[in-house]
Amino acid sequence: MDKIILLGPKHCGKTSVGRAIAREIKERFVDTDNLIAENAGKSPRELYREGVGVFKTAEVRSLKQALEHDAVIVATGGGLVDNSEAVALLRAARRARLVYLDVKAEAAWERISGGGELPPFLNTATPQETHRALHERRAAAYRRLADQTVTADLKTVEEIVHHILLDYPKYYQK
Repeated sequence: MDKIILLGPKHCGKTSVGRAIAREIKERFVDTDNLIAENAGKSPRELYREGVGVFKTAEVRSLKQALEHDAVIVATGGGLVDNSEAVALLRAARRARLVYLDVKAEAAWERISGGGELPPFLNTATPQETHRALHERRAAAYRRLADQTVTADLKTVEEIVHHILLDYPKYYQK
């Protein structure tokens, strides 16, 4: 069975959509951020504070696990496209459909800034400008990497799931 691997920026809905797809098609779901935390005993944010290299190593390890895992639906971390080793793993993945959940930079910023402490990579003099530049660069990279792009702005989780599963008629039973 093909994996559906959800890609996109922080707070675009990868985990919520992944769980909903898994419920809909009655398959297993795994989130690479959860695997990072399980493996390291620390959150991805804590690992990032220890160093970008430490975090990227943990990210690659969790992605390898997710690709080998029996879960069909996988949610990845928001900055995955900045990790060349992880991108290479995705490009080489067999029987995997890469789905990019695209949201506008403004929507992503509202979700990120409304959640309390900013992630370490946004601790700059101008965090919103830093976010916009990072978001736009990563969005272009995600579009190049993805097999399918779904605009996730102003859509419900159910609408996004329906849109994704339209490309998967063998799973979709409605």
